[in-house]
Formats: sequence, structure tokens, C-alpha cells
Amino acid sequence: MSTADLILLADRIHTLAGTPPAPTAIAVADGVITALGDRADARAWRGPGTELLDLGSATITPGLVDGHFHPVMGIGLTRGVDLSSVRTLAGLKSALRAAAVAPGGWLEGWGLDPNAFEGAPISHGPLVAALGPDVPVFLLLFDAHSALVSPRALELAGVRGPREFVSGASVACDASGRPTGHLLEWEALDLVRTLLPDDAPGARRVRLAQLLNRMAAGGLTAANAMDFEDDSLTLFRSLEEDGELPVRWRFAPFVMPGAGRDGLDAVIAQQRLSGRRWQVEGAKFMIDGTVDGGTAWLDEPDSHGESAACLWPDPAEYASAVRTLAGHGVPIVTHAIGDAGIRYVLDTYAGLPRTSRVPHRIEHLETMPSELIGRFAELDVTAGMQPTHCTHYTRADHTDNWSSRLGKKRADRAFRARDLRDDGARLALGSDWPIAPFDPRSIIAAARLRRPAGEPGVEPVLPEQALTARMALEGYTTHAAGAAGLTGRAGQLVPGQRADLTVFALDPLSVGPDEFAESPVELTVVDGRIAYRGSR
Repeated sequence: MSTADLILLADRIHTLAGTPPAPTAIAVADGVITALGDRADARAWRGPGTELLDLGSATITPGLVDGHFHPVMGIGLTRGVDLSSVRTLAGLKSALRAAAVAPGGWLEGWGLDPNAFEGAPISHGPLVAALGPDVPVFLLLFDAHSALVSPRALELAGVRGPREFVSGASVACDASGRPTGHLLEWEALDLVRTLLPDDAPGARRVRLAQLLNRMAAGGLTAANAMDFEDDSLTLFRSLEEDGELPVRWRFAPFVMPGAGRDGLDAVIAQQRLSGRRWQVEGAKFMIDGTVDGGTAWLDEPDSHGESAACLWPDPAEYASAVRTLAGHGVPIVTHAIGDAGIRYVLDTYAGLPRTSRVPHRIEHLETMPSELIGRFAELDVTAGMQPTHCTHYTRADHTDNWSSRLGKKRADRAFRARDLRDDGARLALGSDWPIAPFDPRSIIAAARLRRPAGEPGVEPVLPEQALTARMALEGYTTHAAGAAGLTGRAGQLVPGQRADLTVFALDPLSVGPDEFAESPVELTVVDGRIAYRGSR
């Protein structure tokens, strides 16, 4: 073999290929893995330009891949006050009063959990109580599918009552027809969001670069971006002009109701776009909204009489758009939360041609009956799930907003990760940032614990759905590779595969999940080059 560019030595190397004996040395050259062996073997791989790192007791795994991310949308959605830690109405009012607002300016916030309303209707009452009636306020709820705005914001947007939309969006109103400030789904949000001040382009570029560096420092080597909107193309091209991205990206542009043939043709054309470490490959649909906002698509309405309809006014238009794109070789990703939505998407996928190496996938899968579980493996459909959506926003006793809307029967069939794996489904794990934090260590721990990492006093949510340590790691590695159509090319540490690696101080397969969530990341390697180096 030719000499290596980089050799890593470590006490444990998890190849995830099932090929004993376990190696303690790995060599890479020209972006691919070239050799595995022990420390003694490494001497033969060295050349005058080889960098050799002895990582001691560390553990090397295949590079971690986040299955669901919103990088460019996310840097816009996370402006203003971080409200993700607010748990009560009093806490919300306190956070708003503490925020700095320029005279005549907007107050923006994000990450607000509807459970903070403590069972009360979501309305702009607390905003007025904290700030008075004259401050324009836009608060994005944690799911990014709904927002709470102040009376002044509604006035500036000219919203005085209910509106009709192409999609299932709505302006929530009280019994007298006056808007409550609660806006549901994107068309409604955009009534106010378009009035917000723009970020300076340079500031957005800086924030995106910082985000990618934080991702690498957390152990990620790649991610799937479930959008390609706004200035995504400009930003990623600009970053690559300055050097290599620390994280690989696959993008799936949105297709929303009313896109029409011109919109579909634009998505088809986007599939030709790529850079050195990014590419557009796929299209992202939403068949429904969220349980918390009452916009999911359930077989039976929720306890509020909501979540009974598809986001697309005519579901057949969704199916037609999906067939058109799949016929052009575009892999399809669909957001599906409720049981009716998941069933409809599976039925649609069952009739699609397989014209791409990348399998179609369904994201979120929050509540579904047992008869749908087996269809994922049967149809070779990737299940994409975000474990912290369960552990951060639902409770074992069903007192949270999500569970109380669904009722016990449907809440008891929530986030069925283990059932999917046991039935042979491909399960890709991720964060859905900025809906939830992206640190893969905490997410892997949550997948095993069914509660937040580091909070042993919290009762697990449906603990029988917990993944094993290996299953959780596979959700970020081998199953992530399969979801991208890269089985045999990525996701394992074997010669000939991509040289994307993550190095942890602790072993994710042997230490407890709470402990692993705090493990330092020693190194990430992308395409054979060090993307992040810890403080060792």
C-alpha cells in the first residue's frame, strides 16, 4: 500500500463491520481508509509526510451523521431571546422583561415550549402583561411550525381576523373572531415574519461558519439539511471559497403545497448543484404539521378537535408531486407526524419507482399503530427519528401538551424506535436543529435512556422503546450511510470507505449513557483531514 496521510492509534476502534480482531490502528490516504491493524503494523504505513497521532485510551468510531438538520433556516430561526429553558408563564414574562429592546424595535425569541402555558390557551396575554401593548413581538415556538406574536405585530401585519391559506395554516382566533396571536404553520407565520428586520449577509455567514465549527466540535462529520432555501447556495459556496467545510452536507429543498409544475422543475434542476463537501440530493415534503400545534394528521381528531387534516388541502396533489420527482430520480423525504399522515405517505411510496440509489424516507413518526411498523422494512423506507423530541417535550405521566392532546392510547405508541429496529427497519437518528439541540452525544444517550441525559430523576417515556448502545451508534453511522445510499462506501471503518471518523475520550458502547453524554470529543476527521482537534 502507499504511505498514509494520517495514522491514528487508539485503544478501541469500532469498525461496525463485525470483523475481529478489534484493530488499534487505522490509516487513511487521499480521503479513504487504507489499512487497519495494530500499533506495530502502523510502522509500515508511515512515510515522510505522514501525521501520526497516538490517542491513547480514546475510542474511534465511524464519523457521526445527523439525520435531520436546518442549518441556514436555523441561523434565522434562532434570533433574539433563547426561550428554550422557560417552563412557566411567570418564567416567560420574566424572560421578556429582561430582554433588551431598542425603541420602536422588534423583540424576537425562539424555542418556546407550549407546556410553559401550563394548560392555558396560547395567546398574547402574557406578552402584553410583560411588555405592554405597543411592542412588536415575534416568538417562535419550539417546533418552528407556530409562533406567538403581540397585538402590535398583528396590527403592523394587517391581521385582524382569520385568513385562508393554500396549506393547512391558520390564524388562531377567539370566539369573537379576534386573533389570539397564535399563528400556525408557515404561511400564517410569514404574515408577520416578513416584517422582521433582515440579518446583514456578512453576519449570517459568520453565524453559519460558527455553527459548522460547533457541530464538528460535538463529533459530527456530516448532516442532512432538510431545506435549501433563501441564501443557502450563496452561503455554502462562500464558505467553500475560504476552505474545506468541517461537516459534509446533503440538502433536500422544500416542496410546499401549491408549488406547481414550475416549483417541481426548479427542485429537479437543483439536484445538479454541489460543492466539494455538499450536494443537493432529494426533496423535502410535509404531509402534516405538529401535534402540539393541532396541525398533525391523525386518524381521529385530538382532544381539542384538531389535527384531523392533511397539510395539503388535497392529499392527491402531494402524491402527484412525489411521483413526478421520484420519476426524475429525486429521493423523497416526507415529514409525517400523525398516524393518518404516516399511513398516507407509506401508501404513496408503495407505488413509486425506485430510480435512485437513495431510498425514500419518512421523518419524525411520532405516533403510529403497530400495523404500520413492518411496512418500513417491507418497502425499504428509511425511518428518520429525533430521540430528544420525545425526551425533551413529552412526559411519562402524559401531563405534557403533546400527550394530553393525543390521549393515552396514541401517546402510548409514541416514538417507536425500538419496534422499528426490531422489525428490521433502517433507522437514521438526528436532532432537527434548531427544534432541539444537536449534540449527538446527548441524543445517543437519550435514545438509550428515553429521558434527558444527566437527569436520572426524570421518569423514562416508554422505556421499552429504548435502543441498545450499538443501535444508537448505528443510527448515526451505518444506518445513516444506508439512508444516503452509501452502504459499502461510508458508515464503517474498513479499507476503501470514506475516511470520516469521530474520536471520543469514552467508549459509546461500554460506558453508561449519562456518562457518554459528557464524553470529550478528541478529534473529527472528514475526507481524511482533521476537521476538529480537541484540547488533548
